[in-house]
Amino acid sequence: MTLTRREALAAGGAFLAFGPSAWARRQDPKIKLAVTRALDYLVRDQKRQGYWEANGGQYRVAMTALSGMALLCEGSTTNRGKYAKTVRSAVDYLIDMSQPNGLIGYEKDYHYTYGHGFSMLFLSQVMGEEEGIERRQALKRVLNKAVEFSGYAQTSKGGWGYVSAKDGGDFDEGSTCITQVQGLRACRNAGIAVSKEIIDRAKQYIKDCTTPAGGVQYSIRGGGERPPITAAAVAAMYSAGEYDESDHVNKMLEFCEEHIWPNPSGNNNYFGHWHYTHYYFAQVMYRDVKRWEDYFKDVSRQILSKQSASGAWKEGHIGDVYTTAINATILQLDNGFVPIYQR
Repeated sequence: MTLTRREALAAGGAFLAFGPSAWARRQDPKIKLAVTRALDYLVRDQKRQGYWEANGGQYRVAMTALSGMALLCEGSTTNRGKYAKTVRSAVDYLIDMSQPNGLIGYEKDYHYTYGHGFSMLFLSQVMGEEEGIERRQALKRVLNKAVEFSGYAQTSKGGWGYVSAKDGGDFDEGSTCITQVQGLRACRNAGIAVSKEIIDRAKQYIKDCTTPAGGVQYSIRGGGERPPITAAAVAAMYSAGEYDESDHVNKMLEFCEEHIWPNPSGNNNYFGHWHYTHYYFAQVMYRDVKRWEDYFKDVSRQILSKQSASGAWKEGHIGDVYTTAINATILQLDNGFVPIYQR
């Protein structure tokens, strides 16, 4: 069952839509306080023009989309809710960042496909709740062009790199592929036309990157199995319509269980990408009703223990906005307000 944020609220919130355990977690005072402090931090850190940025002023488009998703998880839209003004500013900034060729972002950014993919994800979720005619038309125009650009940017092997295939010499890399697949699926769910061929080629790319052990490699050219990319790939395959009935997805899940949770082996830092890993693995585990309770208890305990006095999480090399947006999103999955994250 897929509900809009408004429908979920009308149904009496998470208790009716998602069960008593979800209701209990939403009412946990420690989690409620942590989320409020995190989102209030993001509001304070938003720039006047509507964007957020990572360390050194980098990745403005990606940080804006990820922060916007965290705010949508609270239930706010561009029209209503505690953070409506902040969401509106973020949406308008990303609309302004849409280029004539469809790219949402800066061509001079050598990692622009991340921002482009996350922006498709965020803006498509906004469009379903947008009540303003002009902004809705603008969103539809931007997303149509964005989908076209993703098709143009896809490599000959079916993946994506940090930039388009043309700009990057047909280089592909697993994590950027995931952002495109999830963003494209979110656009399709919002009513934007997306070529089935693009998605099918991307799914095949992920399969071709998967080793017999179930780990997804850095690139189709190799680079070793990466637990973070494997977790993201499972989430992407779920978004693309393949679930745990698939032998391929099951192998990837088994790899995640060995290297991420519940029995992680080796380096638990996942190449320094703990937050990236659990941003996607939490989406995977949320779909597993029986195991979500235990997983959420573990991961939320780790998250809450590291929150700073400002409400942010000061971890990793990308910056506070990145880790705060991701942690706030994980803690709010039970809210069920964002369609792409729903069970």
